[in-house]
Amino acid sequence: MREIVLDTETTGLDPFETPAHRIVEIGAVELWNQVPTGNTYHQYINPERTMPPEAFAVHGIGDDFLADKPRFAEIARAFLEFVGDAKLVIHNASFDMRFLNAELQWAGLPLLAETRAIDTLMIARRRFPGSPASLDALCRRFGIDNSSRTLHGALLDSEILADVYLELTGGRQPDFALGATQGRSRSAQAEPDWRPRPRPQPLPPRITDAERAAHDAFVAELGDAAVWSKYR
Repeated sequence: MREIVLDTETTGLDPFETPAHRIVEIGAVELWNQVPTGNTYHQYINPERTMPPEAFAVHGIGDDFLADKPRFAEIARAFLEFVGDAKLVIHNASFDMRFLNAELQWAGLPLLAETRAIDTLMIARRRFPGSPASLDALCRRFGIDNSSRTLHGALLDSEILADVYLELTGGRQPDFALGATQGRSRSAQAEPDWRPRPRPQPLPPRITDAERAAHDAFVAELGDAAVWSKYR
């Protein structure tokens, strides 16, 4: 199963303010069966508006840096091609999905279905009710190194979130899609009460007479109080 762990950075909190806040950066990491493939997407975007001082303080990027970057409409098709029809793993998904769909709407392109989003914030709140569920808090909980996260960056946050997501969904060693029924025979799946039958011919013992005699001599040396004496 293909999943895309995704993060956006924006100029503010609401794409429908006047003037509208916009996306300035998208970062994404591809997972295949919950294993990172190394395939990533990263794009800075000209928001076509002035960066507020508070946004600059969070992201460390400003108007001069973004001036020569493409506008969202220019990169939108490439972004949609990268995500394809994969599920989108996002921390606080409603925020990012709102911005992405606003930008896609303004570009005249199809919107992303809300049902595609897997919200790691909601997963964390269900697993650890009452505990902090920010990305930094989850990194501390799972022992994930986020020391390089001095400023918000979409690609770095996506890479960190990929590690957090794997921990939230069962650890960093997935089960390789081996479900409980996949290890059973077809007979066992078709017949719930199926049990393996005894072998027609028992397997020959692999212990030699010499090994059996040596074991008996060792147990005899331990005395009658030894636990092995009860099974002689």
